[in-house]
Amino acid sequence: MARSPLLQLTGISLTFGGEPVFDGLDLVVHPGDRVALVGRNGSGKSTLMKVMAGLVEPDRGSVIVPPGHSVGYMEQDPVMTGYATLGDWAASGLEPGEQYRVERAGEGLKFDPARGVETASGGERRRAALARLMAEAPNLMLLDEPTNHLDIEAIGWLERELSATRKSFVVISHDRAFLRALARATLWIDRGQVRRQDKGFDAFETWRDTVWAEEDLARHKLDRKIKEEARWAVEGISARRTRNQGRVRALQALRAERAAQIRRQGTADMALASGPKSGRKVIEVQGLSKTFGEDPLLRDFSMTIMRGDRVALVGPNGVGKTTLLNLLLGRMEPDTGNVTLGTGLEIAYFDQARAALDPDQTLWDALTNAPGLRVSGQSDQVMVRGQPKHVVGYLKEFLFDERQARAPVRSLSGGEKARLLLARLMAQPCNLLVLDEPTNDLDVETLDLLQELLDDFDGTVLLVSHDRDFLDRVATATVAMEGDGRATVYAGGWSDYRAQRGETTTETVEKPKPKKDKAKAAQVQKAGLSFTEKHRLEALPEEMERLETEIGKLEALLADPQLFTREPVKFRKATEALVERQTKLSAAEEEWLTLAEKAEETT
Repeated sequence: MARSPLLQLTGISLTFGGEPVFDGLDLVVHPGDRVALVGRNGSGKSTLMKVMAGLVEPDRGSVIVPPGHSVGYMEQDPVMTGYATLGDWAASGLEPGEQYRVERAGEGLKFDPARGVETASGGERRRAALARLMAEAPNLMLLDEPTNHLDIEAIGWLERELSATRKSFVVISHDRAFLRALARATLWIDRGQVRRQDKGFDAFETWRDTVWAEEDLARHKLDRKIKEEARWAVEGISARRTRNQGRVRALQALRAERAAQIRRQGTADMALASGPKSGRKVIEVQGLSKTFGEDPLLRDFSMTIMRGDRVALVGPNGVGKTTLLNLLLGRMEPDTGNVTLGTGLEIAYFDQARAALDPDQTLWDALTNAPGLRVSGQSDQVMVRGQPKHVVGYLKEFLFDERQARAPVRSLSGGEKARLLLARLMAQPCNLLVLDEPTNDLDVETLDLLQELLDDFDGTVLLVSHDRDFLDRVATATVAMEGDGRATVYAGGWSDYRAQRGETTTETVEKPKPKKDKAKAAQVQKAGLSFTEKHRLEALPEEMERLETEIGKLEALLADPQLFTREPVKFRKATEALVERQTKLSAAEEEWLTLAEKAEETT
């Protein structure tokens, strides 16, 4: 018997003053669904969730919630006017006697219901919104980045609550460990199209790469067909043959189809500017202690950080991770103990609060006014890794378009602000990189790129993060701050730390993937192929590109309508060469596809 849906979207179209965000979108959420909503920053994930919640009205289409069902949305910036405390606001939709649900959620999410609304931080307000949703427990919960502003303990609590609930939910999150633990299906937004796969998030990246590989091959074949038809049209004119008008119209249709295709957004062109090598010993700490009031943050802490180490600081919010960072960098004096910084250090700092960005500045000014980035005497260029670059060109490398260059920073989303900070960070040479919560709001592809960047960086990294997957991929050592001044150094990342403490975990930890070659063969794995086949699969993309280049030159030559009458021998030889190379290209493509499919079948 078919399940009746909790929510149904039919024919949804939405435009915000430009290209459509969605066009003709259909979507159904059923009872029991546990769905990860994924996509690039700016792809429309939050917008789609607001349409589902009824907060954004589509231009066309319908949003149907059947009678007897309820949909709840975790507000990003809740309006709490008229309420004295966070708890009052969070419990306002509950029946009398059910306020205990908010208190229980408050304990798990680590927010104080008695906190006054006027004095609450943005993070506390978001935690109150999450507690309100968890307490109300609607049939369908819509969770937009619920793990932001939560520490690892609170993320674990939320994960357990969602695992145990019988309610349905759709969740947007950058936390891969969180999504792997919870999602049973994945909705993927890509260029206005929403695809669904009824598998967990573990299967997403393989699915995405397969779709993209098939799309690339189909586009390549369409381009080849257009070129062949265009060559036929040119030859028909040159040889004074009567053209088949139906075939000409078909060529026009092919070109229209190609023009209508939307290119995928690339990944940010990130690369760290390494400074001169630091000394071998970067930071040495002996007997460090720090107390605020009566609360000890650190007691008798010692460690040595060597060049090339990637040290992660983990622990609950408020335990003192950022304070320890400041002590390690010499920005704060300890009560007792010594911190010795190594020689030749050049430090770059990524601030979790985004405080380095002035919301009233434009993106242009945020780059040209950054210390050390302005090119002397040039107002439209910045110095990037020792080379001057135009501001707009550099912003484009981080996926901003030309119109955004003069837009204020406050107009950016959280992910875009993070990318802008990374743009500033990547431009300045450094050998000690300090990252305080860098993963918030970044999409999966940018997280992958950041991880690869850190793998290649020949300096030292200090990292604060609650993203367990990212910690496992990056950290070579973990400092666990456990409260009451205790800080212990463990080898490896988050899972290694848990294992050394003897703690069991059901989390599936995905080891870092090898870097993705930008060539076409990058979309497949090569396991199961012979040595010769692996080598051939790697070599084919370069061969295809060479043939494409030669075909382009020959087509440009044959595009001259006078060539046939002026130089008939040259025309004949060029035509024969074009046919030969097109035949070779077709054979190379088929060989690549065969090997790629074989590689996929054996993985």
